[in-house]
Amino acid sequence: MAKKEHLNLVFIGHVDSGKSTTVGRILYETGAISEQVLNKLKEEAAKVGKATFEFAFVMDELKEERERGVTIDISHREFETPKYYCTIIDAPGHRDFVKNMITGASQADAAVLMISVKDGIQPQTKEHAFLAKVLGITQLAVNMNKMDAVNYGQAEFDKVKAEAEKLLKGIGYKTEAIKFVPCSSYNGDNLTKKSAKMAWYTGPTLIEVVDTFVIPAKPKDKPLRLPIQDVFTITGHGTVPVGRVETGQLKPGMSVVIMPSGAKGEVKKIEMHHQELTEANPGDNVGFNLKGVEKKDIRRGDVLGPASAPPTVAAEFKAQIVVLNHPTAISVGYTPVFHIHTAQFAGRITELVEKKDPKSGQAMPGKPEFFKTGDVGVVKIQPLKNVVTEKFSEFPPLGRFAIRDMGQTVAAGVVLEVTPKKLEG
Repeated sequence: MAKKEHLNLVFIGHVDSGKSTTVGRILYETGAISEQVLNKLKEEAAKVGKATFEFAFVMDELKEERERGVTIDISHREFETPKYYCTIIDAPGHRDFVKNMITGASQADAAVLMISVKDGIQPQTKEHAFLAKVLGITQLAVNMNKMDAVNYGQAEFDKVKAEAEKLLKGIGYKTEAIKFVPCSSYNGDNLTKKSAKMAWYTGPTLIEVVDTFVIPAKPKDKPLRLPIQDVFTITGHGTVPVGRVETGQLKPGMSVVIMPSGAKGEVKKIEMHHQELTEANPGDNVGFNLKGVEKKDIRRGDVLGPASAPPTVAAEFKAQIVVLNHPTAISVGYTPVFHIHTAQFAGRITELVEKKDPKSGQAMPGKPEFFKTGDVGVVKIQPLKNVVTEKFSEFPPLGRFAIRDMGQTVAAGVVLEVTPKKLEG
């Protein structure tokens, strides 16, 4: 059997909308977890007074999560649909877990937005849908969950669906292309099998919708960009950096440059999972030997590229940000920590260019003086150290970032334009 293509799927939505239960149920119904495992989880769920949480327990493996009934960190699980081999990223719904949600969403090809028909649109439903959009997720399906709680009624479904369409349209999604599937994840209605309880619904099951998603093209034809995660010195091999190819290809014999240091070298040998490769492609996590580069010239957060098309070091960059959670307000001069690909750096906001209407995405008149929680806008940022930053439209993985301050994620964004820094040398 030919190997199926791989799709990264993130489940997003308000806490208690049934994300973990949906994921657990799908894993069970597609055979990714067994009846025995599920029965064991059922007993454990009953023990901690969380009957009906057995499916959620599949994903929520941390003891603390089980006792609180809340998803804290991102967990990854795999399952297969008729068409794809999927990695599910179960992203937390709680406010304080938004930073994990950002790391999850930034790896996703598509998202399933969870909405409980019983509870309707909730604050986090909006925040997560919006984040997905700002972080560049264009493919979306909506699981209209907990239909059992409204007796599988079409009127209730239609009402919440209309609200959801309005919300998604306001953010900039094309709702005519989005499927809204009425489900009861706990009972397994319309996830992988059509439900007899909703004869009024003639559309696809949730898994059938997942199979309509398209895998983004592997950006092989772009110049190589490989953010460095770690560097080792291995006896007999010399300097061995490790990282994931985001765009382009890495091949032995290539002349490469490491930015921001500008150190040049030649790729000798490439390995993945202890096997030698003749080429590494986007998505591959590899270790490789570099000739002519010393360990001191390369560190985590640097980016490797071809000597002929070096990665861009930013003097400043313009970005669209969404403020997720800031205790006061963000204004010119604010200097938080930015996390972009494998790098982190302090950056100063030098200009608030414009504020956008979160519903229409249109620029609002006048020059903003500050941004507060919930605001979306365009800012200019000056990194306080040399760091590689690329435009999101050209190199998505090197053009999205999170802004952290006071131990939490305060904003997230994408890079619109980069003013390159003139480097000596």
